[in-house]
Amino acid sequence: MATGHGISYNSYSETETHKHVPDTTQTYHRDVYWARYVDWSVTTPLLLLDLCLMAGLSGANILVALVADVIMILTGLFAAYGNNEAQKWGWYTIACIAYLVIIYQLALNGRKAVEGKDSKTKAFYASISGFTLLLWTIYPIIWGIADGAHVVGVDAEIVGYAVLDVLAKPVFGFWLLFTHDSMSST
Repeated sequence: MATGHGISYNSYSETETHKHVPDTTQTYHRDVYWARYVDWSVTTPLLLLDLCLMAGLSGANILVALVADVIMILTGLFAAYGNNEAQKWGWYTIACIAYLVIIYQLALNGRKAVEGKDSKTKAFYASISGFTLLLWTIYPIIWGIADGAHVVGVDAEIVGYAVLDVLAKPVFGFWLLFTHDSMSST
């Protein structure tokens, strides 16, 4: 993305209504970094798989979480390319519903599944899954104020996602690796 690849544009128009003069329409072209969504469609299922396996979720629950994750990512991409407000926010809503399914799998089913493990694993699962879900909750907020409502520009969006990606991937990975050795049941 930094080299200019993985970017395309979404065109949208905004019409301003005026009282005594004709309405004006302005067309905008906003960068959509589709490579980000490709990255997320590979990395986030792997993160979820780590959490699901640590908790000891059943295969069906893991499958539901992974499918919901891919749906969340793809509908987020569809929302970024939405041509009108209804289409854009409709796809965004579907992505948020898919995210709620992930929360359900990790927070409720995951917590129940990890109850049978030792206290260190339970505490670690609670902290790392809470960390992940907290970070993942910020992603749709950034999308809503950047791509969705166009309150912030593309540069602020890039910085926000970059910070979240560093926290959600390398920090998660190192935390998982360094803690894994000291745990007996994972």
